[in-house]
Amino acid sequence: MSQETEYTPPRVWEPKESGGKFASINRPVAGPTHEKELPVGEHPFQLYSLATPNGVKAGVMFEELLALGHQGAEYDAWLINIGEGDQFGSGFVGVNPNSKIPALMDHSTDTPTRVFESGSILLYLAEKFGEFLPKAHATRTEALNWLFWQMGSAPFLGGGFGHFYSYAPVKLEYPIDRYAMETKRQLDVLNRHLAENRYLAGDEYSIADIANWAWYGQLVLGRLYDAAEFLQVHEYTHVVRWAEEIDARPAVLRGRMVNRTFGEPELQLHERHDASDFETRTEDKREA
Repeated sequence: MSQETEYTPPRVWEPKESGGKFASINRPVAGPTHEKELPVGEHPFQLYSLATPNGVKAGVMFEELLALGHQGAEYDAWLINIGEGDQFGSGFVGVNPNSKIPALMDHSTDTPTRVFESGSILLYLAEKFGEFLPKAHATRTEALNWLFWQMGSAPFLGGGFGHFYSYAPVKLEYPIDRYAMETKRQLDVLNRHLAENRYLAGDEYSIADIANWAWYGQLVLGRLYDAAEFLQVHEYTHVVRWAEEIDARPAVLRGRMVNRTFGEPELQLHERHDASDFETRTEDKREA
């Protein structure tokens, strides 16, 4: 396949090996591929995740709640290795039939409650603990506007730009240009808004910031797809200011570590079962 080869779709599509980073686990059907129960720890919340941008949202939210003193937000975080197909185990599919991380079980309810989709997890926890979602009607609505903006927009950044720029087996000009254009447009949307607002809903840090920072904040901080220079992210000065402010929050640093198996060793915490894990495990890795 090359840039010059024009593809004529057949009358009926059939799956075939496409190559690329995730080709071995992609398939056109849902449901489990194997039987595997999920582990359950001692805390009310059981988080099954990986530190992708969507997974980071959940880790940051829990750590922010704990930083405010909500002991009821204690959680166990279990690693789901999506490269090895852990998300297709029967236990995980029972929590999230869509086989995507993060997924959450709340055992503090009379009947354990499953919560899937990162935006749903953020909203669920915000409402349960009364934090990071403004109370006033106008600012609450604005926070939800930007939360759902991220849900609809980031697939163009991740599954669009990120895939074709970083993961596709062949680099093709058309899709890279198409999704680079859209990614830069989205950054400009954020930049214009943040020029007049400290946070996305105004002066109050909220789940909208957590959700968007995990994608766009990390993008302008140079952590996604090695694409900072290509996209000239430094041009979005207000997004950079916002991203750096959130990045400096101690709970955000801890949340980034949860279920992380890549990058700097001192920022990896494969599983999280207690607050002391952050200190002891990072020390172990520095010694190693």
